[in-house]
Parts: sequence; C-alpha cells; structure tokens
Amino acid sequence: MMKLKVGNDIIETERIKKIYEKYADNFKNKVYTSKEIEYCESKRANKFQSYAGRFAAKEAVFKAISQGLSNKYQINWKDIEILNDNLGRPYVNLNNINFVKEIDISISHVKDYAVATVIVAFK
Repeated sequence: MMKLKVGNDIIETERIKKIYEKYADNFKNKVYTSKEIEYCESKRANKFQSYAGRFAAKEAVFKAISQGLSNKYQINWKDIEILNDNLGRPYVNLNNINFVKEIDISISHVKDYAVATVIVAFK
C-alpha cells in the first residue's frame, strides 16, 4: 500500500514583499534557487505573487514530507525547488531527500494571497 501525505500552505503576498524589500538578496538567496529567482524576477510587476507562490509551495512540501525527516533541520529551503514545465505547470525537484517517490503540486495566487497544495507519495 502506497503511503500518501498532503501539505497545504497560504501566505500573504505583502508579507513576502516586505521581507524581500527588507532583506533583498539575503532573503532570496537563502530561500530560492537561482532558477526560481530567475523565474520570479521575469514576472516583473507580479514577481511578488510568484515568490509568494513558491514560498507557499515549499512550506506545503515541507509539511507533507516532515514525517519522513528525523530532524526538521536536515533540509533547507533550497532542497525544495519549485519549477515550471514547458506548459507552465509547476513541479518539484527535491535535493538531498530520497524517501519521496512522487509529488503532485498546485499553486494559485491572486493579488493578496498565494496558496499551494501538494500530495506526496512515499517510497
């Protein structure tokens, strides 16, 4: 029997914008990979919605996989990378995490909020 877990997160876009404006590169480089930064920055006026969406997605993934971790500090923000395929659908790359078989993800955002939901299948 396959073990499935769900993770969900919602965040205010303004919260990410304030952190971004206060800590700039320190925040971006701690939380996001270079590919994630490139994607979000390409969104120009809507970049904070994209940053917030990816932040919510990382939190949702962490919530879903946390039971497989012996210590929540064994992974960092960049171990969970949220990218998009050629059709614009988001997907998750995991680094240093080998107990996950598959992840399905959905991200939505509007002006004020971003939300993400993931379903994780464990090996």
